[in-house]
Amino acid sequence: MTSFARQFGAIFGGGWRASPIRMTITFGLILLQYVTWPLAPLALKEVTDAVVDSDVRTATIAAAFLPLVSLVRYTSEHLAHGLWVELSDLHMIRITQQLGDLSQAPPGLEHHERGDYADQLELMRNQGKEVYRAVQLAMSAVSLAIQLAITVFLLATLQPLLLLLLLFALPPLLADRWAFRLYERAREKSADRLRLANHLIDLSIRQDAAKEIRVFGLQDELRRRVSETRRELRARVLRSELHGVGLIAAGHVIFAAGFVAALLVVVRGAIRGEQSVGDVVLVVTLAAQTHSLVFDSVGLMVWLQRSAAAIGRLDWLRDLVAELYPLRERDAPMPEALRDGIRFERVRFEYPGTESDVLREIDLTFAAGTTVALVGENGAGKSTLVKLLCGFYEPTEGRITIDGIDLARLPLDRWRERVAAGFQDFVRFELLARESVGVGDLAAVDVPEAVAAAIERAAAGDVVAGLAAGLETQLGKSYTSGAELSGGQWQKLALARAMMRSRPLLLILDEPTAALDAHAEHVLFERYAQSARTVAERTGAVAVFVSHRFSTVRMADLIVVVDDGRIVEQGTHDELCRLGGTYAELFALQAAAYR
Repeated sequence: MTSFARQFGAIFGGGWRASPIRMTITFGLILLQYVTWPLAPLALKEVTDAVVDSDVRTATIAAAFLPLVSLVRYTSEHLAHGLWVELSDLHMIRITQQLGDLSQAPPGLEHHERGDYADQLELMRNQGKEVYRAVQLAMSAVSLAIQLAITVFLLATLQPLLLLLLLFALPPLLADRWAFRLYERAREKSADRLRLANHLIDLSIRQDAAKEIRVFGLQDELRRRVSETRRELRARVLRSELHGVGLIAAGHVIFAAGFVAALLVVVRGAIRGEQSVGDVVLVVTLAAQTHSLVFDSVGLMVWLQRSAAAIGRLDWLRDLVAELYPLRERDAPMPEALRDGIRFERVRFEYPGTESDVLREIDLTFAAGTTVALVGENGAGKSTLVKLLCGFYEPTEGRITIDGIDLARLPLDRWRERVAAGFQDFVRFELLARESVGVGDLAAVDVPEAVAAAIERAAAGDVVAGLAAGLETQLGKSYTSGAELSGGQWQKLALARAMMRSRPLLLILDEPTAALDAHAEHVLFERYAQSARTVAERTGAVAVFVSHRFSTVRMADLIVVVDDGRIVEQGTHDELCRLGGTYAELFALQAAAYR
């Protein structure tokens, strides 16, 4: 109950921060709408008593009050609806922004690789209706409680015994709470299946999956698995819903019994002449309203609890991020240029939640101004080294230093401003071509000359030349006028994006050329190496690239061979060939394949 109260308060606070003015006016209108309901029975009582007493004047005035009450109620309802839609939109935008912040603002990637994080995120993504209605439901709940208090007060003044109706209202409310717990438990248990169902549906409509689905004839299998998974989900949730409906129905039966008993008390009192006919009408109407209020309260609470649970997932995500990324002092000054270089000192690393080392006993020095190539089999640990360099993770043991300063002490945002990177799993930004490249240095995204220079460095000029409007061409076939690119063309733009920053301290290309042929990759890395040397003259930058093609990496100043999380060899191409070890063997095998 404490968590529900906290989530309820968070909904009100979120609505207020979204728009204080709309929140105030909307709440006032909803309150007016609900408070006018008990006034109608009072007017009806006066009309009835006046008619019985043949008091035409009083009956007329009281009767005229009834349509006025209805007018106020329905007018406030319509006005509130328009404002509520705006407020709900603003609140939804704010929640979406918070989700984005919780996903992208943390300095590392650990939360993205946790199953419980993915479950909670998926549940919240599928509770859009609950989040959208949250503020309106919360305001309606408060207004309903005020209406119920007014109704109960009026009942108590006429027939105190009718206060027992409140006791009879407890069973349906408690049943609702129990039903919600059953529903929420079923949702939590189904989170992984929900993710699978949504993934399968996403595969069915994604453009990049269309070719393989057709070639391998997966249409029927996808359809079968989607149906099977959704059927399983429906069965789980339906069972919880049916149990909940049964509980709530039983609670309403108990309340109905109390309601009938209350009406009998009122009717017997009227027969004995203890109350006027108008009092009887008032009590019966208020009792009926109480029954309606209890019924509405239960329905409202069902949705409000779901909304509160959805909002509460934000707290869970926030707590997880705070736990994974505790605040620490990062006050070391960022060097403007590298003098010594980058060092790995006795670094060991294991991914969170695992017990096996991905890297161990890593001692490496990347001298300032050098080009370093990381080579090795898939899964050897090359990309993990890159992740550590970018600050996505911290070493489990040991440290990484930048000119002798522990990377853990450097402000990460400042460090990443001095990192230029291209990754194998690059993003296809469906923006203008200029923007898709320019976001590599956001400050220069609107500077065509800077974008053009990056494109030249990445040997991507042919891609832009083939676009109808050049750099101002919209990319992506999800737009009517958008240009679709091949995998290699997208990759070249991603490489140009990686070359946007003019004064980096670290340049990284982590197998970004998988869609290019060997010759194109070789040409690209020659340009990259030349660009890296130019940058190194200004900032002493270290350039690191990862590749499986050994013919490409031979130009590097230092080649590091990674195997099973360890550094097994390092040196220049000629030194490693003379050594006759792993590098020489793999280089010979690849060279033979090209003969």
